[in-house]
Amino acid sequence: MTEARHRRIAGDLRRRIDAGEWLPGDALPSRAELAAELGVHPQTVRLAYVLLRRAGVLEGQERKAVYVAHPPAVRTLTDADAPWPFACEATDSRSCAASEELAARLGVAAGVVLRHETVECLDPGGRSAMLVSSWWRGRRGPHASFAAELGCVELTEEQAHALGLLVDAPAFRVVRTRFDHDGRPLETADLLLPMDRWLVRLAS
Repeated sequence: MTEARHRRIAGDLRRRIDAGEWLPGDALPSRAELAAELGVHPQTVRLAYVLLRRAGVLEGQERKAVYVAHPPAVRTLTDADAPWPFACEATDSRSCAASEELAARLGVAAGVVLRHETVECLDPGGRSAMLVSSWWRGRRGPHASFAAELGCVELTEEQAHALGLLVDAPAFRVVRTRFDHDGRPLETADLLLPMDRWLVRLAS
């Protein structure tokens, strides 16, 4: 019940911020003040503030004032194969069995064991900008070309948590597959880009 309530409060606060009740840089009420206004325990407000800090809506440290964050920089994706120019953190490197979809993308049999890595790409301010999950078989080597397909998805709970967003937030999904000189797939990846932080510009 507490979890559902703090998520509901976080959603209400986000709507109030979007409506202009508080502007970037404005301090929000203290936990005690907002708890009294809403008729809830201060701990519930604290959890809502934590959720909004993770989502980049609020800034501020634990037990101190929290402020409306300035919007994150919006980046433009023009090359789905370009190296990320800032810091990255690997968050998962467990091997996995190829699903039907991954098998088709890599031209292998379903169930074949694939190498896997998920990397969180950070912007210069240290905020998560993109998640890249890659799968390949054997050794990871250089590629000669790539293809990319653009779609949209709703983030899972794990993905949303990593990106600091609410569950079911929309994101661009770029499916990138790399090929060798003979056109054989070497590696495939899902690039997840939050829609509030990215524009996608197709090359002419």
